[in-house]
Amino acid sequence: MLTRIPCILMRGGTSKGPYFVASDLPPERSLRDRVLLAAMGSPHARQIDGIGGAEHLTSKVAIVSPSKHPGADVDYLFAQVGITEAVVDTTPNCGNILTGVGPFAVERGLVKAAHPTTRVRIHNVNTGALVEAIVQTPNGIVEYEGTASIDGVNGSAAPVGLMFRNIIGGSAGAMFPTGRPREDIDGVPVTMMDVGHAMVFMPAASLGVTGYETKPELDGNNDLLARIEAIRLEAGRRMGLEPMKALLPLPTLIAPPRRDNGTVTARNFLPHTLHSAHGVTQTICTSSACVVPGTIFDDVLRPGSRSSHVVIEHVSGVIEADVETERDSDGQVRPIGVAVDRTCRKLFEGFVLVPGSVWDGRLEKK
Repeated sequence: MLTRIPCILMRGGTSKGPYFVASDLPPERSLRDRVLLAAMGSPHARQIDGIGGAEHLTSKVAIVSPSKHPGADVDYLFAQVGITEAVVDTTPNCGNILTGVGPFAVERGLVKAAHPTTRVRIHNVNTGALVEAIVQTPNGIVEYEGTASIDGVNGSAAPVGLMFRNIIGGSAGAMFPTGRPREDIDGVPVTMMDVGHAMVFMPAASLGVTGYETKPELDGNNDLLARIEAIRLEAGRRMGLEPMKALLPLPTLIAPPRRDNGTVTARNFLPHTLHSAHGVTQTICTSSACVVPGTIFDDVLRPGSRSSHVVIEHVSGVIEADVETERDSDGQVRPIGVAVDRTCRKLFEGFVLVPGSVWDGRLEKK
């Protein structure tokens, strides 16, 4: 017998996955994780027995619920579901999947729609960040069609404006978890930051590549991937994380921009394969690193190009962000908000079915 679970499958930014109301899933974490694995079809390289897309960017889940957090309407828990491993990781965050949380909250009646737009205040459970999403809701109905476009997605759709707040230290406790804006690992200069996401940045040239390579070129460079992983593991240790058990910190190669209006070129790993575009949460950290002096970004930015408007060139095009900053009591520049525009689209709604042997659908707490 199969258990029916309500869900909406949505494209959020350059990612895709099912969105659930938390109360429709079992409250106990280990059982919930088994349900998500069954729904996505993991572990299996093609996720053939589930709705996962057999790629990191399409094996993601959003779990949404009413929020008790002051200043938030809904809570959003992100889950990265393993493809070939029976792992559900809730330590990272995904800003692309977050793009669909506002529309989903309106669709499911968790937030009352307004006209012509609806503001949805989102508390990200993974990192503690607060996000304000502006959703297009003419006549109180979510509008998915529009003229906005983002690199990495074909066609156009209605825009969703995102403003991220409370973005420092959600994973490792501080903007610079080691107290230093730059240091060396294995002879490679790095910057380790935790702004929206815990990340380790390294100059592409220091690893013998240009930083302009394609995804197949970088994914096929096993020696490079091994060296990046060694640096990531050491960076995670220094940042007080558990990089062997989770995705963080995420590694990113940086290089000078090639476009006239570009700020920096970035190749963002997930962590063992190259992102086919550039993650939104990673954009928060990358754009923040561009505006904070003293990091390794000083070595690749054009002289005089530091600006609150950041254009990140990635393997599929660009992603832009606007960074709001302040100075702390020590004179250190600190990002206090990052704004990004994305799009999303509802793909289908209904029920995902999982074997009753995994979960019989009962919601009582044990």
